Amino acid sequence: MGKQVIRGRSGGGRILVMIVTILLVAAAFLDYRGEPSSRTGSEAAAAIAPVPSDPLDPASVTAAMRPALVNISASTKPFGLGAAGSGIVLSADGEVLTSHHVIKGADTVTVTDVGNGKVYDAVVLGYDSGADIAVLDLSAASELATATLGNSADLRVHDEVMAIGNAGGTGGAPTGVQGRITNLDSAIVALNVGDLSRKTLSGMVEVAAGVTSGQSGGALVDRKGAVIGVIAAASGESTGADGHPANGYAVPIDTAMRVVRQIRSGTSTDTVHVGPTATLGVITSNALPTGTGARVDAAVHGMPAHTAGLGTGDVITSVDGRVIDTAHALRVALNGHRPHDTVRLTVTGAGGPRTLAVVLAVGPPN
Repeated sequence: MGKQVIRGRSGGGRILVMIVTILLVAAAFLDYRGEPSSRTGSEAAAAIAPVPSDPLDPASVTAAMRPALVNISASTKPFGLGAAGSGIVLSADGEVLTSHHVIKGADTVTVTDVGNGKVYDAVVLGYDSGADIAVLDLSAASELATATLGNSADLRVHDEVMAIGNAGGTGGAPTGVQGRITNLDSAIVALNVGDLSRKTLSGMVEVAAGVTSGQSGGALVDRKGAVIGVIAAASGESTGADGHPANGYAVPIDTAMRVVRQIRSGTSTDTVHVGPTATLGVITSNALPTGTGARVDAAVHGMPAHTAGLGTGDVITSVDGRVIDTAHALRVALNGHRPHDTVRLTVTGAGGPRTLAVVLAVGPPN
């Protein structure tokens, strides 16, 4: 259903990651737009912007924003796959805001700062996969140009905005595409063309603009050049052909910064992970219909679960006494842990119930 943006090349492919929206409303229409806003007619009317006296100047806005953007390259072992995206510089010493799906599953992340042209190794400080937001730290960075942040609460339908980022994932100078806000509260189902996972994103700012792969994690900016959103998804055709107008979707900057502040606090929650990701090294699914728990579909050789004796068909039913009824609940339970933590798992399987002490390993952002 979604428009995939995947390009391969010899020597291990390169995936230009862009979450692509798929149909959420009625499958018969086969279109590519998010669900209509949940706002009432009066609320929507109140949110329509008057025509500003000074319209957006694309050239000046793009020029002002470029130095505060970065191009992101994320790679995953052992297959040599990579993802290209964008990021927004929040601090002069290298704190960068981006989309979670850009760095999801990455073993290494490198960042090229557009302002000074330097390449930095990046560490993932934390992320909220549900909100599609992540924060990076650039090693040894200093005196970087920083973005001016706006206030997404002040946005109105018909506001002129620009989506600016690493279009096409080429790693060159960020490019921008202009459009108007068409919805302030879009709900979409998104397809990540990197791993084909699907996710519901809500509260998104929808823009009538041909956002493209590589711009994920980039900036949605207003006519003054202030960041009012983080680009997350695209739908439709960039040419507007076949009756499917191009749309872009962005996480409102107010929402994104709430995640940033939580990560800065150093405290993980059920949704926000802080620091290196801890892993059992398992692929799981819901243990249905025969029972509840996280069923082990595969235990990666040499990883903690495999070493502890977990195998295909085992079902994890608790972590440190916390009941696990789904695969999602297992991920949430591990979210607050760090690598090298020891967790106690209750497991059922062919040999009956058993309790295992397992030391978590370092894993890629999940």
